[in-house]
Amino acid sequence: MKVSAQFSRLSLDIDAQVARLRLNHPPLNVIDIPMMDELAEAIAEVESNAEVAVLLITGAKKSFSAGVDVAAHTRDKMRDLLGKFHAVIRALLKSQKVTVAAVQGHCLGGGAELAMVCDLVYTTASAQWGFPEIKLGFYPPVASAGLAALVGVKRAAELILTGRNLSGSEAAQIGLATWAVQENQMEQFVETNVRGLLRLSPASLAIAKKAFYAWDAMHFDKGLTKAENLCLEELMHTEDAVEGVRAFLEKREPVWKGK
Repeated sequence: MKVSAQFSRLSLDIDAQVARLRLNHPPLNVIDIPMMDELAEAIAEVESNAEVAVLLITGAKKSFSAGVDVAAHTRDKMRDLLGKFHAVIRALLKSQKVTVAAVQGHCLGGGAELAMVCDLVYTTASAQWGFPEIKLGFYPPVASAGLAALVGVKRAAELILTGRNLSGSEAAQIGLATWAVQENQMEQFVETNVRGLLRLSPASLAIAKKAFYAWDAMHFDKGLTKAENLCLEELMHTEDAVEGVRAFLEKREPVWKGK
């Protein structure tokens, strides 16, 4: 049975065993609070569909996502922002479906966090990955809790503390992505791998996921809760966090006070 659901910031198409969720918030698929609500609704719909075995997440307009809305990084919105975005992350981590992210173009900040928690991550070699939050006076809570498990402690520290960008090729080399392919090969590569998953037992895949993530899931959940609390109770009370957002919106270099 084919099901299509239209949202304001994404689309969801379910055809037999595959659910295709496409971020569609031009020009760069920035994840704002309305998109978080829609993501939570779409993932819940997929999870409740017993026929679906694979959830494929992509971005429209040749971009995955440039990250979470910077303008929402304010003291009055931050608790709601973290609560909603991390609910989406936790829903993906708990999903019984095999989650696949197909990345091209920008995959930054919250966009990179959304992709990294998927089971399989395919990226174009030229895609732009990174966690640039530190340049705005912030840090990425999901990456802070889980990135080291993917790429190692030292590499994770470098990416989070410097905010540097990396290509899709490097993302695959260090374990942030599963495979990197050329842009003209991407669509066929993803479809071939999705078809391969559909030849396997959905029940076995779901139980294998539960077993595979059992140990890390406990540590990640505790780490993410700690990262959330540090952001709300300490970071958001600094002047630099306010200055970082203000400077970004005013398109100027921030003037840090160190407090």
